[in-house]
Amino acid sequence: MTGTPETQPETGAENGTVTAGAPAKISLRSGARLAVVQALYEMDVSGKGVLDALAEFEAFWIGQEVDGIAHPPAETAFFRDLLRGTVEEQRAIDPKLDQALAQGWPLRRIEIVLRAILRAGAYELMFRRDVPAAAAISEYVDVAHSFYTADEPGLVNAVLDRVAREVRPGEVGAPKASGKPGSSKPLPGKAAAGKPSAGKA
Repeated sequence: MTGTPETQPETGAENGTVTAGAPAKISLRSGARLAVVQALYEMDVSGKGVLDALAEFEAFWIGQEVDGIAHPPAETAFFRDLLRGTVEEQRAIDPKLDQALAQGWPLRRIEIVLRAILRAGAYELMFRRDVPAAAAISEYVDVAHSFYTADEPGLVNAVLDRVAREVRPGEVGAPKASGKPGSSKPLPGKAAAGKPSAGKA
């Protein structure tokens, strides 16, 4: 899938954490990334399809307050492309992530929210060449900080960096010859309990 040119600056400086009454100042694209991760989680646990998830999130989540959590506005076209693309290209994305993860920790063993973050980030790196690789990685590290307070953001950074080095060698450098794919071991992750909300670990 191809997307539209960047319409928001990709700074990667904002944290995706949003709390009611004190919304973080994040770009519309950052809001879209956060919503995509939440939608992918919802699809994974409920079995909903892309069209149902798009309709639900655009109507009831994006830019709304849910359970006391203010969900940021999002660039709708970008959100739609990320969600559709991540699902449609999953057969190409998952092997890249498996290769980048530590041996013995395939993607299917990774906790659901973390898996959603990695898939969405890999989609941008592999299929959204209009988004700079460094910005995409930084943005998904920020998304990880919205849900986790331990080692998971570092894992997201390491895995997406490995994917970027393979799929965009001219932009971020070739894969490191000295390191085996997935040389750092990811944590299995926390058990998902209920729908993920920004700002909750």
